[in-house]
Amino acid sequence: MATSSDGGRAADAQRRAQRGLTRLLVRDMRGLRRLIIPSRLEASVPEWIEAVRALVEQYGAASASLSADYYEAERVAARVTGRFTVPLVGPPSDEQVDNSLRWATKDLWPRDPEDPATTEAQQQPMDVRLEQAEKKAEAVAQKLVTDQGRGTVQEAVRQDRQATAWARSAALGACAFCKLLASRGAVYKQDTAKFRSHDGCHCGVVPVFKGQRFELSDHASEWARIYRDYASPYPGDQLNRFRQALAEHGHLSVL
Repeated sequence: MATSSDGGRAADAQRRAQRGLTRLLVRDMRGLRRLIIPSRLEASVPEWIEAVRALVEQYGAASASLSADYYEAERVAARVTGRFTVPLVGPPSDEQVDNSLRWATKDLWPRDPEDPATTEAQQQPMDVRLEQAEKKAEAVAQKLVTDQGRGTVQEAVRQDRQATAWARSAALGACAFCKLLASRGAVYKQDTAKFRSHDGCHCGVVPVFKGQRFELSDHASEWARIYRDYASPYPGDQLNRFRQALAEHGHLSVL
């Protein structure tokens, strides 16, 4: 029995469910924007961070639960033997959440236009800075939430004696970095790799079990070919060349 970097029906359902969580998370975060009062940043931003932290914990738990259901479905589909209870990964630390959200809102604070360190973003009107901070915070929160779900699958692979490895599943619209890692296939063993993600990343984790044969999906195979032909021979510039080649072959939007 084979599995691929696209996964099966369970993987499709997992992707839809996680994206649905993201939409709900963004909806609720936008409802919290009113908590940030430009004339009271020192008092209001910490209150907003505390409220967002609660959302991250709430939706992170849901992401982990959905991932546990997905892992169990994949385990059944692989027809492995023995019972196994999926361990749910807990929320990120308060410090990690706070640091991420403070980074997202750093341009809100007043800056001296004459200061050489002041960036162009920091010189924008407050309404523009608020909108930019909101977008950054949504991407940060999405990563924190989805990482909890991805971490649940990874931890299950690590503890499950019937699991052998995991592979990265990247969407067709994913960035070059994600497509590169997805093209490597099921090379991520139980104790040798940590999932690398970025803000706004929607990649998934596909578990591989004993007796399963892993195959790259058609598009992941094409990404692997493009990397091998156009990027692999150039150490130090491989990701950049891979990105350019993907764009030239219609696999990446040209920004």
